[in-house]
Parts: sequence; structure tokens; C-alpha cells
Amino acid sequence: MTLQKTLIGLFISGGLSYASSLAVYQDKTFYNTIPSTSFIGFTKGVSAKCEGSNVSLLPMTLCPKEARLCEVSNRLDTIKQEMIVNEANIRVLEKFISLPQPTEIDASQWILSAKLIGEEQAMLGAKKEVLMQNFQQEEALFRRQAPSKIAQKTETLCSNELTLTIPYGHVSFSTSYEANLEEKQLTVTQNLSILNRSGVDIQADTAMFYYRSASQYVRPIHFSPWIVSKYEPRPRKMYKKSMAKSAPMMELAMEADSVVGASNIMPEPTVSYEDAREYKIKNLNLPSTGLPLEVKVLSWTTALECEVKAYPYRNTKAFHVCSFTPKYQIDSNSWKVTSGKEVINEHAVGEYRKEKYNLYTKIEDDIQILRKPIVKKERQTGIFGGTARKQDGFTLTLTNKSNKIKELTLIERIPTSTTTEISSKLVSVKSKNKIEYKVLKDGQIEMSILLSANETQKIDVLFEIAYDKDLKVNY
Repeated sequence: MTLQKTLIGLFISGGLSYASSLAVYQDKTFYNTIPSTSFIGFTKGVSAKCEGSNVSLLPMTLCPKEARLCEVSNRLDTIKQEMIVNEANIRVLEKFISLPQPTEIDASQWILSAKLIGEEQAMLGAKKEVLMQNFQQEEALFRRQAPSKIAQKTETLCSNELTLTIPYGHVSFSTSYEANLEEKQLTVTQNLSILNRSGVDIQADTAMFYYRSASQYVRPIHFSPWIVSKYEPRPRKMYKKSMAKSAPMMELAMEADSVVGASNIMPEPTVSYEDAREYKIKNLNLPSTGLPLEVKVLSWTTALECEVKAYPYRNTKAFHVCSFTPKYQIDSNSWKVTSGKEVINEHAVGEYRKEKYNLYTKIEDDIQILRKPIVKKERQTGIFGGTARKQDGFTLTLTNKSNKIKELTLIERIPTSTTTEISSKLVSVKSKNKIEYKVLKDGQIEMSILLSANETQKIDVLFEIAYDKDLKVNY
């Protein structure tokens, strides 16, 4: 009984060890499988190992009919053969027409012959165009799926595990996010888009996708003491021009060195989030079609806060921004934003900001903002003692073009100084309506604005710069 259990255990573990697997990195892909034929695919730049030993790949003259890409290739060859036959028929007909004509002509027979020749020429010409269009379509279809028109096979059939190393760009993946906005709640769906154009049809029991390179160089670093010593001037070294020119290239090289660096019927794929920037798919059927395979990875909900913001000193367009705390790391900042069945933005952008993630959902078209400097004659300049004081500012004109009340946060700025020789301060923020504002560090002003339906507000912002009268300032 013990022997029987042991044999069963060995059988199971052996079966698991030979399960097909796929590992996709940012620089290359590894595909492990037990092949039933020596045919690999219509690939290029692929290397193969059978049980760890290198195996040569050779071109194939006869492609297996049951292979999917072979069917596409055979269709292309069939059309090409028909084109050759059609072109030969056209040449034969042209040669027949050019033959010497008989001296005695039977008018009725001549007319009938001319008619038949004309019909045949038209038919061959039309067929030529159709065949050319079909060939171009099939060729484009094939090129989308495979990098080479030459089928590859292993020199000998590998009866054990065959490992294919597929170069960069032939198998790739990306993540995308969908955000469904509800009242104070956000539903996030993360999708994985996988593209195979390696020319190798892949079926993997387990597939791993990594947002990192398989080949990374980590430069060894060891502790070195930080020495303090008596300062002694060193003589300046003179460098030749050639050495000076090569210095940037040497710096770049140093920076680069330090960079850390089967059966056609498959079960439904199941996706799992293994870790940040790392995903697993079971039962993956990934033919080399050149079309993206979309699979759902995660879906989760979180609390949401949204507001309308504007930075008129940079852009006079107001926009909606929603902030939330992600439950999982966000790997891509490209989003599709919806609200129920309504599409808000198919190309929204997000970013990590402080402790939150900000999602910029759409432009607020109902709010118009104009920003103009206050005219020069209204500026006040004076000299008090040895200090010059200059007042300057700008006017903001906000218009609500809709029939609804609009709230927005306006972020503005006044000049800020990095030296004690120049000082800057806010003088006033004036408007007919009371403006709630606060002055933050680095000259940032944050204003809370409430616009009634179809209302226009004007806000004057004045600031003062003080500096030594002999200085010239720029801002």
C-alpha cells in the first residue's frame, strides 16, 4: 500500500512538473511545453532548449495542416499560385493575339473571335485585381500574427520539456483601468491586455506576467567611510578637449552600469493578482493572432471625493478631479471613466498625489475663466529709504454658463522669493462677493468659489514686492 501511494505521488508530481507554463517579462518571454511535433511556428529570433540543452531550429518546407498558422500560410500560398497561373494565362493570350493574322478573313468568324478574346482579357484582368486584393489582405493578416513567413521546427523532436525564449516585443501585456463613478463611491476594474504576435500559438496551464525585466544588472555596493580631513587646495588639472567631450559619455556609461537594472479546447482562464505588478493566469489559450486578449484581473470599491479645480496661471480650463485611497497598487495611469452606462472619458489620466490617488475625469466646460494682468497705470511703484516697493497683480473673470450652481477651488500664486534681498507678500484679494481664501507656502493661494447660475465674478489679486533699489528683479 505504501509503495502504491509513493508511485501515485511520483506520478502526480511528475505530471505537475511537466505542466506547460508561460512567463512574460518586459524584455523577453519564456514558454515551457512538451511538444507533440517538431513544429514551432512562424517565428524569428527564438531560441530553444530541450531539458536544458540547446536545440537548433530549422526551416520547414511542409507545414502541419492541423496547425492554425499553417492554414493561414497555405491560404496565402494558394492565392499566390492562382496569381501565377492567371499571369501565365494573360501572357499566353497576349502572345496568341500577336501571332500573324490570316490573309483571308471570314468577317463573322473574326468578329466572334475578337469578342471571345475581349471577354477572356477582361475576365483575366478582373481576376488579377481580385487575386491581388485577396493576397494583400491575407498577407497583412499573416504579418499581424507572425514576424516571419518561414515555418520553424526543432532539429529533433523533444520528448521532454521544451523551453522557448521569445525576444522582446513578440509577446507583450499592459494593464488598463475602468472607473465607474457613483455618489461618493468608486468601483475600479483592472484589466489585463495580452498580445501575441510571436508566430507561436501558446497554450499554458499557468502564465505569469511581470512588470520587470528578466535580465537586471545590480551593481555591487559596499560600505565606504566618509572621511573628514584638513582642507588643502589642489592644483587645477588641465584636460584636453577630446577628454572634455568624452566626459558626458563616461558619465552616462557609469549611470547605465548602476541601473538596477495540446488540445485546442482549454478551460476558461482564471486570473489572480499575485503581487503589485505581478499577475497569474491559469488555463491560458493565447494564439498568435496579433489581437489583444482582454482578461479581468480585479474589481474593488472605495470611498470617493470629487471637486472642480482650476489653476488659471497655468491653464484657464477648469476640470473635475476625484481622489481616493487605492486598495491595490495602481500600475497604469490610463483610465476609462464611466457613470453607469454613460462614458465620461475614455482617456482619463490619474496619478498618486501625497497619500491619495487623483483621477482627472473631465473638463468643466460650463465654467469660463479669463486671466489678465492689471494694467500698468494701476501699478504703484515707490522708493522708501533704500528699498523699492512695487505692487502688481492680475484679474480673474469667472463665468458660469450653466443654469446650475457651480462650486470650484481656484489655485493661484504670487511670486515667492528664495533670497532675503527680495520679499513678496499678498496685498489683497478683492471681489464684489466675499471670497474665502487661504495663503499657503511658496506663494500659493487657494480660493473657494461659489458661482450662481449664469453668474460672472471678477477677482482682483494684488501683491507687493520689496527689494533694494539698486537691484533688478524678474518674475
